[in-house]
Amino acid sequence: MKLVRLYFCFLLFLPLMLTAQINEQEETRRIPDSVPSVIDSLYREDQFYIGLTFNLIDQKPSSISQSGFSGGLHLGFIRDFPLNKQRNIAIGTGLGWSLNSFGHNLFIGQTIDGESIFRSLDRSFDYDTNRFTTQLIEAPIEFRWRTSSAESYKFWRVYTGLKLGYIYKFKSNFIQPGNQVVQYDLPELNRFRLGANLTFGYNTFNFHFYYSLNPLFKDAKVDDSEIGMHLVRLGLMFYIL
Repeated sequence: MKLVRLYFCFLLFLPLMLTAQINEQEETRRIPDSVPSVIDSLYREDQFYIGLTFNLIDQKPSSISQSGFSGGLHLGFIRDFPLNKQRNIAIGTGLGWSLNSFGHNLFIGQTIDGESIFRSLDRSFDYDTNRFTTQLIEAPIEFRWRTSSAESYKFWRVYTGLKLGYIYKFKSNFIQPGNQVVQYDLPELNRFRLGANLTFGYNTFNFHFYYSLNPLFKDAKVDDSEIGMHLVRLGLMFYIL
């Protein structure tokens, strides 16, 4: 019986409680925020970046092929210099770090006299690992166009330009049962890098493309063919203010 009385009391007071809540919400809407929002008319975009790529080798000898997964990680900072009042056209320059790994069938070794050995490995060779990794310091220079504004953080972007780089660490690692060959220093390695890049997308996900304009190796041959090798990166780039 007491529960029935409480139930009816709740039904009687429910409309009053809802009316009071609605009035309180309407009153809150009429009261302006005590802290006004400030729009930064001198904003800059996309200061930090992180990229994940799948790496390919282009312009290689016919006897050389890729194997396994080849990937890259790219981090850096870019200073944004807007060129117009709307600030949707800009030049970006900065500094970054890049780690890349390539799986392939090119054996890289060294003779007792210190001369480099380059040899293509066919399917008759039994080995577990054959890849090289590079670590670079890069300096991107970009022309930037976007549909951004001081109020919006979601916009279309197209960034294109060049990347100057230097390979400060190179490692070639060949592993087969009972044998391992590791090579760090190659006279034929072209440590100074120059590449063209393009990034485009909307909001968080942006497609990234990079192509090296100069070959990775110079004055190096395998099977009477110049090794060369131009490196390609395809992946995603993420930006942080």
